[in-house]
Amino acid sequence: MSKDYYKILGVDRNASPEEIKKAFYKLAHQYHPHKAGKDEKKFKELNEKFKEINEAYQVLSDKGKREQYDRFGKVFEGAPAGGGEWPFGFNQGVGSSGGDGFGFNFEGDLGDLGDLGDFFENFFEGLGVRQPRRTYRRGSDVEMVQEISLEEAFMGVRKHLQYKTLVSCDKCKGLGYDKKEGKGVCPTCAGRGEIKENRQTFFGSFSQNRVCPQCHGMGEVPNKVCPECKGSGQQSAIREVDVDIIPGVAEGQIIKIKGMGEAGERGSETGDLYVRIKEKSHPLFRREGDDLYSVQDLKFTEALLGKKIKIKDLSGGMIDIELPAGFNFREKLRIAGKGMPHLHGMGRGNLYLEFDLKLPKHLSEKAKKIIEDLDKEI
Repeated sequence: MSKDYYKILGVDRNASPEEIKKAFYKLAHQYHPHKAGKDEKKFKELNEKFKEINEAYQVLSDKGKREQYDRFGKVFEGAPAGGGEWPFGFNQGVGSSGGDGFGFNFEGDLGDLGDLGDFFENFFEGLGVRQPRRTYRRGSDVEMVQEISLEEAFMGVRKHLQYKTLVSCDKCKGLGYDKKEGKGVCPTCAGRGEIKENRQTFFGSFSQNRVCPQCHGMGEVPNKVCPECKGSGQQSAIREVDVDIIPGVAEGQIIKIKGMGEAGERGSETGDLYVRIKEKSHPLFRREGDDLYSVQDLKFTEALLGKKIKIKDLSGGMIDIELPAGFNFREKLRIAGKGMPHLHGMGRGNLYLEFDLKLPKHLSEKAKKIIEDLDKEI
């Protein structure tokens, strides 16, 4: 079950960005792990809470991510990763003394948090802990809609997709510079990868180190920038990919194709492609989950005589249906195992038939006599 980020921050779903920011600042100050001191147990408890608060804020403070979360209950890019990662990049491991303890590895982007991020960054840098600087931006994820027929959803299909996005520059292979010319020391930061500046925050005045805007924290700059991509390592192009859509896929389901999104800056990680399935309406069948529903015309005589009827199956064959004696035509007739395939499973859903009883508009005298005799008989 997805987390309720609004509940975590204690705000209403219609909360404004300022209300979300204010709630985050308050909770982040209250639960920040540095308040645990040397208490390892308390540190872990505060860290888990702080990580949850940070995750909620990173989603709700971003307009695009918030829209994705409100619509799908999750986001497709930029969400904090699990598996032992700590908020703002804290990692538990070997301390600076070399023994077991708590080390701090700032891998998150504290700049997104404004003055509060500056405060936390300087707090730990004041303890002698240096922040490894960022390199370049990961490529954005790409989302597209693929429309398929009900037959394709039933049988499975391979689709060839084409879409315009940013790919790695052909000339420099995504590096952003001429590799033969190499790199030199950044003149702005003198190779340190960071510059020092003073900031005034609501906690007071702080002197802090920031990522160098010219070399992006690398300490080096290219001697010759790629003329094709102007140093970004990216170029606009048409990307093509084949995607296999397996039997049983349904409307709104999303297929992830790793590494087929937008290329990252200067050789950074490429984003992912998310393909959202849209199912076309069908002239004979209506789908609900793995069950199918269909309305079949039935002649008056077929209903009386209990004749077998044939209906088309999505597999391409025909299904023989024998109406049970005394069947109530106001109810649906269930045909087990003739619905849609179960996704990632065995078997199929059910088919439900509704009947539209067709009565003759005109009766001959002979037909009337037969029906009158039948009425007396039954």
